Amino acid sequence: MKNLSLVIFFLFIGFIANSQEGLKYCGSDELRIHTLKKNPKIANAVIKRDEVLEAHTKLFVEQNNTRDSRSVSYIIPIVFHVIHNYGTENISDAQILDGLSILNKTFRKQLADTASIVAAFKPLHADCEIEFRLAQLDPDGNCTSGINRIASPLTAIGDHSVKSLIQWPPNQYLNVYIVDYCAGLAGHCVWPSDADTIPAWDGIVIEHDYVGSIGTSNYTQSVAFAHEAGHYLNLQHIWGGNNVPGFYYYPCADPFKDCSIDDLVADTPPTIGWQTCNLSASSCLSPIDNVQNTMDYSYCNRMFTYGQKARMHACLNSPIAGRNNLWSPANLIATGVDTIPGPLCSASFTANKTVVCESSLNTITYTNTSYNGTIDSLIWSFPGGTPTTSTLSNPAIVYTVPGKYDVSLKVYAGGDSVEILKPNLISVLPDAGLPYPYTEDFESTTGLNGLDWFENSFDTLNRWELTNTTAFEGSTSVMLNNYDNTMATKDELLSEIIDLSGGTGLSISFKYAFAKKDTVTDDKLMLMITNTCNGVYIPRSTLVVPALETAPQTSLPFVPSDSSQWKKVVATIPATYCTAGFRFKFLHTSSGGNNLYIDDINLSTTSAIDDLNMLGANCVIYPNPATGIVNVSLDLDFARQLNIRIIDMTGRILYDLPEYNFNQGKNEISVNIADFAEGMYTVLIGNGEINLSKPLVVLPR
Repeated sequence: MKNLSLVIFFLFIGFIANSQEGLKYCGSDELRIHTLKKNPKIANAVIKRDEVLEAHTKLFVEQNNTRDSRSVSYIIPIVFHVIHNYGTENISDAQILDGLSILNKTFRKQLADTASIVAAFKPLHADCEIEFRLAQLDPDGNCTSGINRIASPLTAIGDHSVKSLIQWPPNQYLNVYIVDYCAGLAGHCVWPSDADTIPAWDGIVIEHDYVGSIGTSNYTQSVAFAHEAGHYLNLQHIWGGNNVPGFYYYPCADPFKDCSIDDLVADTPPTIGWQTCNLSASSCLSPIDNVQNTMDYSYCNRMFTYGQKARMHACLNSPIAGRNNLWSPANLIATGVDTIPGPLCSASFTANKTVVCESSLNTITYTNTSYNGTIDSLIWSFPGGTPTTSTLSNPAIVYTVPGKYDVSLKVYAGGDSVEILKPNLISVLPDAGLPYPYTEDFESTTGLNGLDWFENSFDTLNRWELTNTTAFEGSTSVMLNNYDNTMATKDELLSEIIDLSGGTGLSISFKYAFAKKDTVTDDKLMLMITNTCNGVYIPRSTLVVPALETAPQTSLPFVPSDSSQWKKVVATIPATYCTAGFRFKFLHTSSGGNNLYIDDINLSTTSAIDDLNMLGANCVIYPNPATGIVNVSLDLDFARQLNIRIIDMTGRILYDLPEYNFNQGKNEISVNIADFAEGMYTVLIGNGEINLSKPLVVLPR
């Protein structure tokens, strides 16, 4: 065995040189052993269930010839939970369906490139006769597309904790969690014996860029999904070594692996495992390794063997983790997958934007997302658009007349029809913007879905609304009812067009009020601007707890008691944004905080001048003269975004701190001037167009 290990070691060195850069791998072994070592009681329970399942598997394999075709494939209902934080991880339905298609083709021996399988293993390539179908009924019997979308910061963690957000009964559905970051892995899944011990951990967690071959993923990475599904059905990694007794496991390509340890499947040769697609590779004295096996790390995975098929069928006929209930006739009816396609269920669609301009960027693309059933035909209605009707699945409609417009969709399938109407969905803005100076105190505002204000929620949990319960001045302000929200949400409040062409030295100010609900609140408010009707927004002010707080923490729904519980923010507007198409928006990101209020919005030159006068009275530079470190102290009555620069007598910039978010109250910036030559300098504080000047003297050292 020592000589064999030495041979493997040199093979391993050559393998490392050819490993695929940038790819992540499955971490099911590591997560499992880490958990079991920390929890001996759980480990003992898992060991007992493993023993029962292995005894059942051995007997099943002896009694069943899985080379024979079944009259009916095993059907497993599947539901996708997209755990996202409004980023690229919130992948499209199309990408998810592509991933599901590749998963099924892998299990059913239908991948287009199976001809590339090494000749020695083609006779062992099995149609596993297992099919995964999108659930069409949820646990309460309601219609579902089989795809849920849940906003949560846990998407950036991607461990078992994401399963606490939502889990449909694991003995009825395979729960798949798509995340942004999968604990540093491509994906992970607990084995049936672990899931039977800890049902709350049952399911597959996978990074979004390892699902499907389109969108954020690619064909190479798409194979990871089938790999995790293999674990779900009790397959080990092809190199083995992840049996529970003794808590040992072998990493892929371990040069000192005991080659007598295998994956408990007779027709997969012993191997150290591979992270490269070396089709002539061999290890553990085998003539050739099954590098293209789905349970390897080669990323040219194409196949399961008949032995692996038998092991998965045994798992599906065992009560461990309820796998034998998944495909039962009663469960297929309960989850709506007994017939494909199912009945037409819901009309649904999305639009790539809902606000356009009169003469530019005025095309909206719609996508039909109706489910379920096979759609025979559909008809759209677009009042105010061109064309006004369409029978395409993804029509592009042009709007040129300012106003608010409905959109409706009616879908036909198998003699049934369903319809959806979204009233006032589309806003078309006039090219002519409001003049400045601009003020908004919400006292005469009648709604936030007209042609002056637009609220856009990324979820259905809360949204911006007018309130007359409190205001900085007067009786009305705008609020985000965030108290009852415990999820990660994003909500926008967008302005109409304001004509700033020819403006200089402009700034925008607003007042806000917010209090935390608990110590873990981490909400964020951003003020953002754009210089075209539907252009890219850039941030001008960002307020994050604790800077966002204006009042003491309260466990009750927050309502500011008086003007002292409001703060003011002033943000400068760059000259390049002083255009005829200027717009601004507020973007709130919640982590389950409390209510937020905004009032008294002003856009003019006056606020910038007032800001400058206030800065002069509350700015101290010390020590002055200085040698090594100089401090710039600002005591502000409200938060704002400012630049700090130090220039020499020729105007050369020696220190530049652009667009820094200063908090209300005392702020202090320390600058290292040790490299400055002795002489006179000027400290500039302001917005780059209107600045406060302070002298600075640097002494010789």
